[in-house]
Amino acid sequence: MATIKQVAQEAGVSVATVSRVLNDKGYVHEDTRKAVRKAIEDLDYNPNSVARSLFKKTSNTIGLLIPDITNPFFPQLVRAVEDVMYPKGYTTILFNSDENIQHELDYLKGMTSKYIDGFIIVSNTLKWEHLAPLNVPVVALDRHIDDKIPSVTIDNYESSRRALEFLVDRGCKRIAHLAGPSHVFTSGERRRAYQDFMNEEGLDSIIQQGAYELQSGMLNTMQLLTKDKQIDAIFAGNDVMAIGALKAAAKLGIKVPKELSVMGFDGVEWGTAVTPELTTMQQPIYQIGKKAAEMLLKRLENPKVSAEHVRLNAELTIRQSTI
Repeated sequence: MATIKQVAQEAGVSVATVSRVLNDKGYVHEDTRKAVRKAIEDLDYNPNSVARSLFKKTSNTIGLLIPDITNPFFPQLVRAVEDVMYPKGYTTILFNSDENIQHELDYLKGMTSKYIDGFIIVSNTLKWEHLAPLNVPVVALDRHIDDKIPSVTIDNYESSRRALEFLVDRGCKRIAHLAGPSHVFTSGERRRAYQDFMNEEGLDSIIQQGAYELQSGMLNTMQLLTKDKQIDAIFAGNDVMAIGALKAAAKLGIKVPKELSVMGFDGVEWGTAVTPELTTMQQPIYQIGKKAAEMLLKRLENPKVSAEHVRLNAELTIRQSTI
């Protein structure tokens, strides 16, 4: 593998001149620039990206922090971010935090020391005081962190109410809610919408606390349906739990949707891979990731641009898991 010193010797110039050409810094005569570029091509020289980042204090790299890569909601977001950033010359480094604040802080510190250019963050634990010292642009994704940090979210509360209105309009009377993690903002908003709606309709609230996981969704649903055989609908806090509910119904011999309607939330691709296919509140997942990446690019170009907060809407997607 060729070195910068060999490129300089091939072009008949100093190492400093090659460095100026590579980094487009300082004056270099056009003939000299052409000679350096020819030497780079002839020797198939690839500049050391780490060395260049140390020199320029930038790396053309962004960090994307998500809670759980196994949740199918997040890979779709990651794809959207990469589709925006890659054509603009940025590499995206993915970090899975497991909702652990110490992991998040260690990641941010480590990446900042490597001159990361900016971050897109999905977090329930990080606050403004954690992010303010970074001195690089940050965009919050899926969950609002602080008014000073731009964000892209959806209206979880109103979207959940629409899901419940649909179930009631279809004749459901005893609707149980599989709630997501209590510390997650999106889960809290969906649970709050459920409680408010059921109170307003004069219907009993039946809440089973859970996690955004398939296995717990299945076990929690089996517990609910075994204890209360009058339940005629499940509103799950996300699609993964809703698919767990479908599995539970199948194990118990309960027919969906004839005997039990199941409603999810998110609109992940898994929802069309199960039988019956899942009715859900479809988030514009790709558009959310795309918008967050575009906002980060805008702040990379102009760090002083004001914080923008974009809220998108989820749409009801009716499939076979509801009547």
